[in-house]
Amino acid sequence: MARMPVDTALLPEPLPAEPLSTVVRWLGEAWAAARQPNANAMVLATATADGHPSARVVLCKDIVPQPGYLSFYTNYLSAKGRQLTGNPRAAAVMHWDALHRQVRVEGLVEPAPAGDSDAYFASRAWQKRIAAWASAQSQPAPSRAAVLASVEQAARRFGTPVPGTAAAEAATDFDIPRPPHWGGFRLWPEAVELWVEDDVRMHDRARWQRALAPAAAGGFTGGAWSATRLQP
Repeated sequence: MARMPVDTALLPEPLPAEPLSTVVRWLGEAWAAARQPNANAMVLATATADGHPSARVVLCKDIVPQPGYLSFYTNYLSAKGRQLTGNPRAAAVMHWDALHRQVRVEGLVEPAPAGDSDAYFASRAWQKRIAAWASAQSQPAPSRAAVLASVEQAARRFGTPVPGTAAAEAATDFDIPRPPHWGGFRLWPEAVELWVEDDVRMHDRARWQRALAPAAAGGFTGGAWSATRLQP
């Protein structure tokens, strides 16, 4: 079968001064194309303090071009949460195969402000908020029944139906606060690489880099981006 030509526009010349606005646009176009259920899925790679790597898929919940960070949320006591506490660096990949595009990010990580975590947690369905209280993420479980029992216990604690039951289907919302072990992280890129597929494998690639310095009020201050085209 003949391969269909790739029709995605290549990166402009000259390259944009900063890359994250392009990432925001690409993500919006991926959502609009509706070719995958979670266009904001990204592979997040972390490592232990002694360098043992691991990776998993998380959902990118925000991209802020200025001052320049990506946000995701998780259990702080999970494997990735503990790794990011002990070694606050990460890499991430977003790949939209149908759109012939990929984004790679490498940089520093810090916990998101509590207000951000509170606001996002409150926006989640109440069943997911119960699950955040019920799950000791990444810890061993003796059985599936034990996992479900912890969900029932959390539901009793907050006076809600048990998620997954008929009573839960009829319920609307409940006041469930954010657990202290759950919240957001911000990934501050030191490097961003954009990739566009070419149908004869002469892919279009460019890499942006900047220096980060701790900011007095938290977070980081980024220096000017420098852009370089790369061989495919």
